[in-house]
Amino acid sequence: MSEFVSYGVAGTATRDRTRTLFGQTMGYVAVTAAVFALGAYLGRNLSHGWAIGSFIAAFACLIGMNFAVRWSEPMAAGLLFVFGVLIGLAVAPTLVYYASANPQALWQAGGATALFIGGFGAAGYATRRDLSMLARLCFLALIALIVFGIVAIFVRIPHGSLIYSVAGLVIFAGLTMFDFQRLRRSKGLGSAPMIAASIFLDVLNVFLFFLRIFARSN
Repeated sequence: MSEFVSYGVAGTATRDRTRTLFGQTMGYVAVTAAVFALGAYLGRNLSHGWAIGSFIAAFACLIGMNFAVRWSEPMAAGLLFVFGVLIGLAVAPTLVYYASANPQALWQAGGATALFIGGFGAAGYATRRDLSMLARLCFLALIALIVFGIVAIFVRIPHGSLIYSVAGLVIFAGLTMFDFQRLRRSKGLGSAPMIAASIFLDVLNVFLFFLRIFARSN
């Protein structure tokens, strides 16, 4: 009998820890999205040179988070929020361009992103199948997509922008599922900032891909 009681207590503790991690991670994602919006607003008149500098600084924050999370979760969370502001500054010129050229595309991309992340995130969170192999394949495909994007700058490819965006959505569908599965399987609460950073990047990239598609269709 004591074994069943112990198993039940352990199972309850695991479920409680999972719920706590989910709430904490999604809270970090929400705050990061808020400071991203603040950065995008502050950087609405930013030059492209400063935007590139902000992107490099944001990338440095992500690297710093990998070390900070080993020492202090609050430090890692602070770097996550700084990253949010900096990436907002980096993306600001792009958002301003679309807002002036085709503001409807912004709302369409936002709604499509919410449905996309909600659907694939729920699928990844619920599935019992290990998605690690899928994540590795998506990472390799992402590298290939980056190469394709660079080539498309110099070589005119018919419907290249649409191909790039659709392929990106397929890749980030897999990565979104994997990140939400990590959220369910992770044991330690200290992993919340890094998982939140991954999910936020999924959201941001999906939004930008949809933005290109809707702007093109309009």
